[in-house]
Amino acid sequence: MDNSAALTQPVSARDHAEGAADAPLTSVEYGDYQCPYCGAAYPVVKRLQKTLGKRLRFVFRNFPLTQSHPYALIAAEAAEAAALQGKFWEMHDLLFEQQALLEPKIIPTWAERLGLDLEKLGNDISQGVGEGRIQEDRQSGIRSGVNGTPTFFVNGTRFDGLPDYGSLLAALESELALRSV
Repeated sequence: MDNSAALTQPVSARDHAEGAADAPLTSVEYGDYQCPYCGAAYPVVKRLQKTLGKRLRFVFRNFPLTQSHPYALIAAEAAEAAALQGKFWEMHDLLFEQQALLEPKIIPTWAERLGLDLEKLGNDISQGVGEGRIQEDRQSGIRSGVNGTPTFFVNGTRFDGLPDYGSLLAALESELALRSV
């Protein structure tokens, strides 16, 4: 297999994951909260999760494209700070669902809506608590051949098709069929 098309950092307990660790399918997304293509892929992922149920584990890794998206890093930092309060997925979902409104001054409002401790969130962001993890995600993406967002991996192999429902579902189902042979 071409190494540039393989996930170089295996999914582990450090990752933000929805779904069982022993699910036959694992989809990893390298994403940017301000990227419009990631925003378009968000409902696709939700639909795939509903369709595949317990057969799919979904992992999100940060890949903020700060040159193109000035609020991508603060959004990733907010998600990581929310994770420290056990609300990563809630913040992740809100950032994508309200992507058109994303700017730094709205984040406290969203954090409050999620019931987060605003002082802790603010301190964690200002102290750069999530920066190391964001950099680790980004570096693992670069080593895995990620050069844009969203980039998906299906069971460790980069998915190079369009990130639409039909294409991703076909890739996931093809992988599932290979596993049942």
